Amino acid sequence: MSTPDTDLVAAAKAGDRKALGALLERHQGRVYRFGKKMCGDEEDAADVLQETLLAAARTLPEFREASSVSTWLYTIARSFCIKKRRTSKFAPAAIESLDQESERGGAVADPGRSPEELASGRQLQSALDAAIGALEPMYREVLVLRDVEGLPAADVAEALGLTVEAVKSRLHRARMAVREQVAPVLGLGADGTPAPSCRDVVELFSRRMEGEIDGASCAELEEHLRGCPVCRGRCDSLRSTLALCKRAGEAPVPPAVERSVRAALEQFLRVG
Repeated sequence: MSTPDTDLVAAAKAGDRKALGALLERHQGRVYRFGKKMCGDEEDAADVLQETLLAAARTLPEFREASSVSTWLYTIARSFCIKKRRTSKFAPAAIESLDQESERGGAVADPGRSPEELASGRQLQSALDAAIGALEPMYREVLVLRDVEGLPAADVAEALGLTVEAVKSRLHRARMAVREQVAPVLGLGADGTPAPSCRDVVELFSRRMEGEIDGASCAELEEHLRGCPVCRGRCDSLRSTLALCKRAGEAPVPPAVERSVRAALEQFLRVG
């Protein structure tokens, strides 16, 4: 069993540098993915990761453990992402060709999948990245933390300095926008125009996934979906889009970035 974060924090605060290194290395993937989604650039994401881990190493004695380590690190990373946006040209990520995505190593080859399935997976990932990149930062950060990294809404609220209600409101809007961009690539929910009475069904479905509606509303929604193929396809596309988001949260830190950040952290620990 791995050592709990709380034990690593206690050991690190007592001067155990190996514990500090292990703690930061454990969370580096989340910080890097957050930086990449928020900055839209691998170099900027690598900078955010390094700056966040070094800042965390310097300020660990001040960490009061009122929140989780991941929430604390996201709060630090977010401040560096904001600085990057202020000093860099910020633009939504474009959908890249499959050849470009392959060269960047964005997809991990699965020997059990055919070349057609692998190409389709890369296309979906590119579409998802572009859709997330096109969101305004205030919506993107909520979706990344909740649906890509899987933080509870309360932790997202703490990391961003928002209320839980504000997080959920932004989350649903972000989900709707991303679904609309990804649905045509999924081949789900792209055909058919919903009736005026159906226009809030997908948002209601999103709210149900967050446990925000009661049993009677759930039953009413299910009944509607059984009789409305257009809404059923739209809700299926949202479900599939969120599954893609979750899969994106499993992407590792590129080896070159990991080596660079580890070297910087080791140097800091030696000097410190």
